[in-house]
Amino acid sequence: MKNKKTVVVGMSGGVDSSAAAYLLKQQGYDVIGVTMQIWQQEDTCTIEHEGGCCGLSAVEDARRVANQIGIPYYVMNFREEFQKNVIDYFADSYVNGQTPNPCIACNRYVKWEALLKRSISIGADFIATGHYARVEQLSNGRYALRRSATAAKDQTYALYNLTQEQLKRTLMPVGEYTKEEVRVIAEKIGLLVADKPDSQDICFVQDGNYAAFIEEHTGKKASEGNFVTSDGTVIGRHKGIIHYTVGQRKGLGLALEKPLISIPTTAAIAYNIWDTDKFVCPIMDARRNQVYTGVYCYTDHRLDTVWEQDTMSIEALAEGLNCLDHEVIFLGDGVAVYREKLEALLTIPFSFAPAHVNRQRAAAVGALAEVYYKEGKIQTAEEHEPEYLRKSQAERERAERESVKHADVVKKQENGEKSE
Repeated sequence: MKNKKTVVVGMSGGVDSSAAAYLLKQQGYDVIGVTMQIWQQEDTCTIEHEGGCCGLSAVEDARRVANQIGIPYYVMNFREEFQKNVIDYFADSYVNGQTPNPCIACNRYVKWEALLKRSISIGADFIATGHYARVEQLSNGRYALRRSATAAKDQTYALYNLTQEQLKRTLMPVGEYTKEEVRVIAEKIGLLVADKPDSQDICFVQDGNYAAFIEEHTGKKASEGNFVTSDGTVIGRHKGIIHYTVGQRKGLGLALEKPLISIPTTAAIAYNIWDTDKFVCPIMDARRNQVYTGVYCYTDHRLDTVWEQDTMSIEALAEGLNCLDHEVIFLGDGVAVYREKLEALLTIPFSFAPAHVNRQRAAAVGALAEVYYKEGKIQTAEEHEPEYLRKSQAERERAERESVKHADVVKKQENGEKSE
């Protein structure tokens, strides 16, 4: 008779799923580690560098972790399921003018439906992941998703369409911890992935060029055509529907003779607090101990900029605010993440705004846009350039790889070796 319950843990090679496997073993489960093989290309040189949960590096990291914590580990092939339910869905949605969410589709149909079915077939009782969420059985017997212990990392939104049977058989142990606590657990037991960065981009489109990926996947080039107003007036040319998303303005190349007003994200959040004598400091969690932030004040009922929006560490922000020597009020989703650190680092008077003003509001954006319009702060679509405070993960990883290659070349040259 089997005494212990068996759980299959989907291991992506990251710190969250690795910690989940360790925690479940500590709780007395028979744990089996599994990485889902979902990459579509057979070229080893290509898939070796694919990030997130899709590349061979994920398999290598997950295998090492499984060996460290002493659990069996396997790689299971789910390429067909991933192709049908994620990649095909992603491409078809863009072709039909829709905006897909491939991560939600992957969770529902691959990480849960397909993995759970395969796990039950080998005798497992549960599956587990490193998602920041919790499952609770209600008094009426039904199962419900609960938010994780940390609002900053909560992932219940990505799991909303799981079925009752899937929730019944799901364990998510890291949902009881903050991200920082999970990393501490991993560090204490010496996991090699304790400091591994989070994966944030779509795993199967490494360079972020969705249109090129879709054209390659479908084998069809998007049809070009005209932008036409409701009265039939042709106002420009477009490159094909897959190059655009709902609400997009930049890149259309249209001469609509309508002004474009650019509102910095942090300024829009700051405008949620009206006419205070304190400095207003929005902080948005940029991960890796960094925040998107800016500092604003009101002069004669007008929002002025003290610091332009930028990306910085929470320590650098606190140090800069201390130097300003002025009372400040914080708001934004980064408050929940960095509140304790700010309390420890700040030497100036400070406070935190009510939670209901922590998100960007359409009303505040519109009101601030009206102010900018009256002040003449307008652009044409051709003049406008989006402001990216930080490169995408794909760009950062590419830069890191190029830096390593360059260092290798320099080292070989210094040693008198020939570069390949």
